[in-house]
Parts: sequence; structure tokens; C-alpha cells
Amino acid sequence: MAGEAKHVVIGGGLAGSMLAFRLAAAGRRVILLEKLRGPHDKVCGEFLSAEALGYLHSVGIDARALGSHPIRRVRLHSGCKTVAADLPFCAESLSRRVLDDALLERAALEGCEVRRGSFVEKLERTSDRFSIQVRDGESIATDHVFVATGKHDLAHLPRGAGSHQDLVGFKMHWRLDPQSLQAVRNTMELFLFREGYGGLARVESTTANLCFVLRQRRMRELGGWPELLLAIRKETPALNEILDRAEPCWLKPLAISPIPYGYVAKTSNGIWRIGDQAAVIPSFTGDGMSIALHSANLASEMFLAGRSADEYLAQLQGHLQNGMSIANSLSRMMVTSTGRMLATGVLSLVPGALGRIAGWTRIPERALTVSHHSPVSEADHLPFRRA
Repeated sequence: MAGEAKHVVIGGGLAGSMLAFRLAAAGRRVILLEKLRGPHDKVCGEFLSAEALGYLHSVGIDARALGSHPIRRVRLHSGCKTVAADLPFCAESLSRRVLDDALLERAALEGCEVRRGSFVEKLERTSDRFSIQVRDGESIATDHVFVATGKHDLAHLPRGAGSHQDLVGFKMHWRLDPQSLQAVRNTMELFLFREGYGGLARVESTTANLCFVLRQRRMRELGGWPELLLAIRKETPALNEILDRAEPCWLKPLAISPIPYGYVAKTSNGIWRIGDQAAVIPSFTGDGMSIALHSANLASEMFLAGRSADEYLAQLQGHLQNGMSIANSLSRMMVTSTGRMLATGVLSLVPGALGRIAGWTRIPERALTVSHHSPVSEADHLPFRRA
């Protein structure tokens, strides 16, 4: 079975859904192909910065109405030492299962044709067009294709390696008891441990998200998930105290390897890459979802203005290069014993340094957009603007 479309978006996460919404709102015919049939969880810190909240607000999505939990401060734990600081912006934490589905529905309501359960097996260029082969046998011809498949590469379209890619990522949701819920209230808990780091924050209801990364070699040394979790809990008493009274929501964690941290797309070959297909920043920054939404808004703006995919990538790289450089350096440092000691020592001696570091990796305010022609205004930021 063959079909034809002017614009095809592959991937129904934040980047793909936001892009599809913007194109559909501009009157374009858009088909979005999402490989899974229903809402699902993803390996993600689930932290929504001021920038991400501003973009969601611009398309009518209120994270708080979806059950998000406010994040106002960050606490860093390394062994028995703890350093705390207020965030320089207001943030929220919300599960990807809830948020992605809400944005996908917004794209559909705006006129995008959303096809769930459509697994793309092959994407190839034919002359000046693209041919997309879906697992059910359908073949779609299109003039323009936008790839938003997150950290997972599309078959026959490798992304390339990142600069810090020897890490394995894990994620598990936990149900917390009232005491632990109060302890982590309004706080992003960050943990440094041997050859890795992670974070825990409350999302909807009584649920908290634990997400962390560690070097592949240590994963191999420890064996499986039970051994890994036990080792990390022994090294981080604060985390152990929280999990001691918690219940895992799933039988086993979500995992991803390798994570292409530091990757930035340089050339397009005519394909519009957005979200993690365009750039992958280390998760501890809490900027991954804002970059996904920013790249979608920037791509839609430049595409509708008649600019090329290569021009878009160059502009996106300019927006992200400083923050990416800082984040990658810090990520490589934090998985070393020297780096952990240095980070804890410096942050203990310099009050407010943790909060300032949280601001260094953000997307520059001058680069933010909420429409195809105008920058984000102060009204668009409210109530989520930076402090």
C-alpha cells in the first residue's frame, strides 16, 4: 500500500509532537508516525525547566494541570556530604508518559494525522523526495521528513557518536511514603557515586522518578540491576533512606546504552533532525526536554520561512554550543573519583555555586521562540519565567 504526504514526522515524543503541532497550525498537511500504540515511559529525568514550561504554555499545555510537581531547589549528595541551593528559575517535574501523550493529542487536535503503532523500518532518498517504509507494508512518499526518534537511531539512518558515550542509563519510578514525599518536596535530589551520577524527583501523585547513568565497565563488574542498585544505595545514604520506605512501580527498570552525550548534528542530507536526533546534552543539566521543544520550534520556524535543514542545524548549534561544552565537561568529570571530590569541595565552599551552574547550560533567552516570527515575550514566560 502506498501513500503520499507533504510532511512526515517520525517520532511522537516532545520534539516530534511540538513540530507537528507547529506545522499543522500553519496549515500544512502533516502525518506523524509513532511506533508505539499508547502512552509509555522513557529513560528521562522528567525535569521541565523554565524554557520547557514556556514552550508548553505557548501551545496550551499546563504541566501543573497534568499533575506535575514544582521544583524550586536542588540538593547534591556525595557520600555523606550534602550541598543545597535554590534554582535560578521555577521548574516542574512530570512523567513522560503523561506529558508526551498530552502534546501528541494537541498535535492531533490541531489537524496533524497521528498514526500510532507505525514502526518505520526504512527511510531512503529517491531523487529529490523521500520514501518511508512502515512495518505493516505501507510505503509513504514525502517531500519533507522530520526525524524525532529520540536517543534511538532510525534504521538505515545512523546518528553518529557523541563525545561522552561510555555510559548506561537507567530509570525506575517509585511510590514514596508520606515521610519521603515531604523530604523531597520541591527538590531535585542529585547523587554522585562511583563512576556515575543520578537524580530523583517527585512527579505525579506519590510517584518519584529515579534516573541515573554510570560507566559501562562498572555495570559489567556489578552484573545486573539488583547488584547495581544495592551498590549505589550503599554509596549514597540519602538515596538509601528514601528508597528504604519506597516501592518500585515496575518489575524492572528502563535502560539505554550507549547514551550519545555530546552529540550535535552537523549536516542534514536534507533531513530535519530534531530533539535528541539533533543534540544530546547530559541529563544532569535538566535541559534535555527544553532542547527538544526548542529544536522543534526553531525547525518549524525556519522551515516555514523557506530555510534549509543545514541552516537550521547551524543556528541550533550556535544556540547550544556553550551549554553543551560546559555540560559535557562536567559530566566527564563527575564520573571520576577526583571529579566527585572536587565538585563536592567547591560547591561546599562557594555558596550559591550549585544554582549558578544550573543556569550555565540553559538555552540563551535571546534564542527562545514561541511562534514562527516572534521571540518569547515576558507574558509567554509567565508564570514560568527565569528568576
